[in-house]
Amino acid sequence: METRAFCSQSNVVIVAGKGGVGKTTVAATLALTAARCGLRTLLVDVEGTGSLPALFGRAGRLDYVATTLEPPGSDHAEITGRAVTPDDALVEYLDDHGLRRVSKRMATTGTLELVATAIPGIKDILVLGKIKQLEQAGAGTDLIVVDAPAAGHAVSFLATARGMLDAIGVGPIRSQSADVLELITDPERCQVMLVTLPEETPVNEAVETAFLLEDRAGVKLTPVVVNGLVPTLELSADSATAARDAGVGLSGQAAVALDAAASFRRRRQELQAAQVSRLAAELPLPQLHLPLLWTTDPGRAELGSLADELAGGIARLPPAAHQPVRATGVTSARP
Repeated sequence: METRAFCSQSNVVIVAGKGGVGKTTVAATLALTAARCGLRTLLVDVEGTGSLPALFGRAGRLDYVATTLEPPGSDHAEITGRAVTPDDALVEYLDDHGLRRVSKRMATTGTLELVATAIPGIKDILVLGKIKQLEQAGAGTDLIVVDAPAAGHAVSFLATARGMLDAIGVGPIRSQSADVLELITDPERCQVMLVTLPEETPVNEAVETAFLLEDRAGVKLTPVVVNGLVPTLELSADSATAARDAGVGLSGQAAVALDAAASFRRRRQELQAAQVSRLAAELPLPQLHLPLLWTTDPGRAELGSLADELAGGIARLPPAAHQPVRATGVTSARP
């Protein structure tokens, strides 16, 4: 599949996954991949993690006002970033409706938090409403990539709009919820990219989240990203023999240590292959594979390498790279 076509399938891509699977890094990787195709991309942080700028070699945290993360260059379009919090979204909503004085008073007295927590789900509606507004405005942006909450919250985050419509008959909250639901259920406007690791618990959660998202939120899912894959190596079962054949001297102690390391690596490869296969069997979505980064502090160089890998994976996808997760008759969704 052509990379630009993949990145242009919808106006908004919401990247979600279990905490610790690298969804923030994947969101930044997708943004850079899209920018390399000439798509002006906006990265949105809805949890205030503060780690997105560092991936582009920049200090500080994102603010409610958009800032440049990657200026336009000869081989890529601009990437901007911004944080969207419920408090800021509520203040802007009140300002837009002629209640600037009220919003300032609420901000200084701490009433904003009270209002935002008084109605279950209102925080999610405020954030998604702002994303909807950014998508509709479209000025200067071809793609919005949202670094969403962790998988457990991601389901309620995206299902809130439907729940609000069921609970509220009239009023501005119902109207906002209807607009948000229209956004997230239109695959030409919004899709969700799930991220997992080749490990048992993350795979379990990815499968469960996929079914819940399609059932409760009605969203369309992109191919699932399997992150943190250890490259497969052909390893000799006998280090001493391999060293001798290569003309390398090796002490007995070193050979024992190398044999143990090779055994550990083979076992790791077998386990991740089993989990990738299980994910394919339980979740009928194409997969995009990203390698393990051998660093705890990835930056711009690592992000560029991941973007290369992601583009290569996209190129290997079939032209129609999506189907509903129940399309093949899979019925093992968890409650």
